[in-house]
Amino acid sequence: MNESDQMVFGVFMHKDGSIYDDIPEVRYQFPKIYLSRAKQMVGDWIVYREPVKVPQSKGFFAVAKVEQIIPDPDKSDHFRASIEDGSYLPFSPTVPHVVDGEPVERDLANQQAAVRPLSNSDFARIIALGLPEDDTLPRTGELEPFDRLHDERVPFEIERPIVQSLVSRPFRDRAFRRAVLNAYDKRCAVTGWKLINGGGRAEAEAAHIRPVEQGGPDSVRNGLALSGTAHWMFDRGLISLSDNLDILISRQVNDRPSVEAMINRSGKALAPTREAERPHPQFLAWHRENCFKD
Repeated sequence: MNESDQMVFGVFMHKDGSIYDDIPEVRYQFPKIYLSRAKQMVGDWIVYREPVKVPQSKGFFAVAKVEQIIPDPDKSDHFRASIEDGSYLPFSPTVPHVVDGEPVERDLANQQAAVRPLSNSDFARIIALGLPEDDTLPRTGELEPFDRLHDERVPFEIERPIVQSLVSRPFRDRAFRRAVLNAYDKRCAVTGWKLINGGGRAEAEAAHIRPVEQGGPDSVRNGLALSGTAHWMFDRGLISLSDNLDILISRQVNDRPSVEAMINRSGKALAPTREAERPHPQFLAWHRENCFKD
């Protein structure tokens, strides 16, 4: 928490393929001109926003907590905001720039600035839209409810329940599952099956490639949609993925023909349409090196 005990929320602008050395789950690079603003956000939460000018911009797409600001080791007059481990959480759905004819970020001081403060009410509104309650995951624990805010003004006291939700494991599990299943169209990446029950709930589960307990983030790029059996095998290292998403089968599998019959015909894991949502090689390498029984 900031010394004043007043939460300072912010916006970090990011687009895939930019000139900046960003890994949204890990770090955000910015020039010195934004240093004083970024320093105010240390210990508090920011939302990532893709610029309006990007074709088919996804708008606001994630929330994360800033741990510290350090000089960039590779580029002079630049700095890095380090993201606190385990704090990154993707929005699903992503939040458009405009909803019902009004900007979602309403208290704009400078909408062109790559790093800028965000009002309490705008932060609450964006979180409510990007992390809605739903029934895509059976509840493993109940959260303290908080108002799903759409009003112009938000009481100061609403900040804390929102932040408590952002660090709650049941809340994060539901948000991660929703984001991963939406990215994979609720289809298992290994089998290709898309099984939906009568109530509309998908059979596929959201699997972390690198587990949270081992430092993995709740990022779609660290996730796979897997059927129950494929998830069980993946967690136990009986199957894994190459960087090119070839499905690898462990030599310790005792019924290889059955496993091969379960895998979709391409022999590759099915991947999300958006490049930015596909499994990151860094997490795949971790799974091969630490879990896969080659």
